[in-house]
Amino acid sequence: MESVGLGRGSNSAQLRRYNERLVLQRLRRAGEASKADLARAADLTNTAIGAIIQKLEDQSLIVSVGKRHDGGRGQPATMLRLNPKGAYGIGVRLDRRSIETILIDFAGHPIARRAYDIVLPRPEEALAMVERDIRELLSLLDRPARERFAGVGLALPYNLGSWLGRLDLPPDTFGLWDHVDFGAWLQEATGLPVFSENDGNAAAIAELFYGVGRRMDDFLYLFLGPAIGGGVVTGGDYLRGSHGNAGDVAVIPVGPSRLASAPKPPQGGELLITRASLNALARHLLAAGVPVVSPLDAEAAFVAQHPAVGEWLDDAVDALTPAIWTAMALLDVPVVVLDADIDAGLVDALIGRLAASLAAHAPEARRPPRLVHGSFGRDAGAIGAASLPMFYSFSPRASILMRSNDERGLRETVPG
Repeated sequence: MESVGLGRGSNSAQLRRYNERLVLQRLRRAGEASKADLARAADLTNTAIGAIIQKLEDQSLIVSVGKRHDGGRGQPATMLRLNPKGAYGIGVRLDRRSIETILIDFAGHPIARRAYDIVLPRPEEALAMVERDIRELLSLLDRPARERFAGVGLALPYNLGSWLGRLDLPPDTFGLWDHVDFGAWLQEATGLPVFSENDGNAAAIAELFYGVGRRMDDFLYLFLGPAIGGGVVTGGDYLRGSHGNAGDVAVIPVGPSRLASAPKPPQGGELLITRASLNALARHLLAAGVPVVSPLDAEAAFVAQHPAVGEWLDDAVDALTPAIWTAMALLDVPVVVLDADIDAGLVDALIGRLAASLAAHAPEARRPPRLVHGSFGRDAGAIGAASLPMFYSFSPRASILMRSNDERGLRETVPG
């Protein structure tokens, strides 16, 4: 993503804001760089880069880390780096079987968290739990750090009351979630700006902002939790879609499972969510006599090389292969990033089997995408949520040049 000149609908203030964020992105990707390095990378003049660096230093977003001598004439160059203490964000991840709230710094490092492995309770109960946890985490920041607090990110699956039969979950509690705006509730309860996204997009944003996105601008992101979620990154930005559902791979139609543990497909046919998910793995392990109370039980079964895990892997790959090739026909991205709520080698095993299957079923004149292990594992959802205020406050999105308030893409109630 290059520095952009003024165009229709833009003004000089918006351009300056865009270039400031572009410099932050270049530093995030490089780790550290000199003023000259940043001027070249962002295609800015020495005068422009000097003014930007001064402002970012005044805002405590970047710091000097010493001198570098490149062997040429002249004074050694001052090296710059993002300041981890430059901003803070809190992320709230609500999943059908867990609640997690996490505090991170500007570098994406977790500082503290609160987590519950429970079936998601009624919205009022969840709000009380999350509000308490947010206030406890905020109390860990001193006054200067509180002044650099970017906001709260909320990540949760859309349509929580749907597909409950496929996920073996009770309808009574989850049906209530489809009738509340939990982000608005949370913002009113805390008085803090809340940035809401579905959990797949949030995890993809974490990869874009803090993970593989530091090296690549285009990828499909897949995350295996109780269900399967996803997100799409193109041109260094994420694709949201008109309803926020771009990358919602869970609803891709697939063939029926060959596992005896799989439920009978409904009349409308089978979906990827039923086969390539940790809920499907837990169901198959239970049918094999291995109860799964928490994700760690499924992880232990993989470590023990229980044959049911291998059977599920083969079935998941059988479903993922045509789903990914369908996505590639539409997106044409070179990389698929895969991550999961459990690991201990499970993700790498899935990647190995899936790579072979994608190659074996490649359409004529097409190469399979490269498969990459995600950066955050079970923390992806929570860090993804906490990344939302960081991403919308500090990422060089092209929408900055089109309007003065690009943060309004998530919630109309979030201050610009």
